[in-house]
Amino acid sequence: MGTERPLSPEARSILNAGISRRGILIGAGGLGAAGLLASCSSGGGDTAGAENIVRWGNWPLYLDFDEATKTYPTLEKFSKQTGIKAKYFEDYNDNDEFFGKVQAQLKLGKDIGYDVVTPTDWMAARWLRLGYTQKFDLANIPNAGNILDSLKSPSYDPNRESTLTWQGIMSGFGWNTEKNPKGIHTLDELFAPQNKGKIVVLTEMRDTIGVILLAQGVDITKVTEDQFMNAVDFMAGKIADGWIRGVKGNEYAEDLTSGDATAVIGWSGDMFILSSENEGKFDFAIPDSGGTISGDNLLIPSTASAIGKANGEKLINYYYDPAVAAEVAAYVNYVCPVKGAQAEMEKIAPELASSEYIFPTEKTASRLHVFRSLTPAEETTWAKAFQQAQGN
Repeated sequence: MGTERPLSPEARSILNAGISRRGILIGAGGLGAAGLLASCSSGGGDTAGAENIVRWGNWPLYLDFDEATKTYPTLEKFSKQTGIKAKYFEDYNDNDEFFGKVQAQLKLGKDIGYDVVTPTDWMAARWLRLGYTQKFDLANIPNAGNILDSLKSPSYDPNRESTLTWQGIMSGFGWNTEKNPKGIHTLDELFAPQNKGKIVVLTEMRDTIGVILLAQGVDITKVTEDQFMNAVDFMAGKIADGWIRGVKGNEYAEDLTSGDATAVIGWSGDMFILSSENEGKFDFAIPDSGGTISGDNLLIPSTASAIGKANGEKLINYYYDPAVAAEVAAYVNYVCPVKGAQAEMEKIAPELASSEYIFPTEKTASRLHVFRSLTPAEETTWAKAFQQAQGN
């Protein structure tokens, strides 16, 4: 263990005080950082070509945040170090929903309002396939070499020319510990009587159906269409029978905190934050049959200006510094993709350096599975079936 390097006062207060950003987001009507003025927000219409800024679209609860100042400490430091003003928007709720908002502008080659976006693996693959990304100038991202070996060569970007992982995402079961004192470790336990009408599952098809498929004994790295449709039918039946109350994106956390939901197929990081904010009222587990793992990716849209691209690359490089990555991981509690971050975590928050949420051991990693890549035709057909099961 190296010499301890204390967390910034802002970051330490976040860890110790159990600050609830969810309450702020709900109170702001779900506007996220765009409504909270984030780091330096002066209107989403600006482009990086007009001034020295970088505009980043990300998911809620995905960056260290200081409630007192309504700022993101690591992002503040980035701006001080580089002179680049950072505009940060918590505009992701669901991959398809976000893509739908910007697709028309991407097609026309018009500015979409972001220089960095953060889609999940399968959606990042779509951005690349459609030509909606720019290749990195790796001279601006020397820290790219810090990516974990296991993440170096995804099928959609084998040389990591256009994407780098932001955080890794474990999906499994989350629950209210008062309503489920024995926890939830199997699909049967999820659909226990006390949870009827109070179960929420994710709009992310690969996570929800992936967890169901694994419980059905299916290898999701080789799943067939018949197997997939069988799992979709299972979900549709649970919706029709009143077990599942909703299929939601990140807002499923609001259902848990309000008491409208008592159990979910959800994400590990969200459940960790909910637990820390609510004195252990919530918990999470990888199912006995296995959970899914995927990653959200930093990429630069094809519509970003030359200045926006360069500033985006500097932002990505900054967050691939192990010390910065550790500070973010201490807050978000998702799987950290940066080599050296665990050693840095020992210096700032040693109690988190052994967290399976952030630095999963080989034993834990062996229980997590990646949903196989789909062809464009499969993606269309399977997504349509998933939507229809929801009644859409």
